[in-house]
Amino acid sequence: MAEKTSGSIVIDASAARVMDVIADFASYPTWVTAAKTVEVLATAANGRAEQVRFVLDAGIVKDTYVLAYDWSVDGLRVSWNLVSAQMQKAQSGSYTLHERAGATEVTYELTIDVTIPMIGMFKRKAEKTIVNTALNELKKQVEG
Repeated sequence: MAEKTSGSIVIDASAARVMDVIADFASYPTWVTAAKTVEVLATAANGRAEQVRFVLDAGIVKDTYVLAYDWSVDGLRVSWNLVSAQMQKAQSGSYTLHERAGATEVTYELTIDVTIPMIGMFKRKAEKTIVNTALNELKKQVEG
């Protein structure tokens, strides 16, 4: 798989608050522009989602896919991997949180491999757009 695309943003909230918003998949369709439906398929003993199905509609890009999640014990990192999809061959990503004096720095890493042929630089640009949009929407949701 290709190299990861990453980005960071500082959110004026505690890491616990940021992670609670990330973990609240049921509310994604209200603040994640491209998420049309999001459904938790399996939940771990700690109450966090283990598998989640997404129906995505980002204009020309539409996909239905399932991700498997792994939540860190300290509550500062969540990572995921693709279980199944229509348009993706692979996806891995993570949010890593670092508390900074009343705020939280959020780093989002993402790698996607799609079933249709795509030139590397266009794929990287699409990943960067996804990462930046996700971070900005997360910041708006947490701080709003």
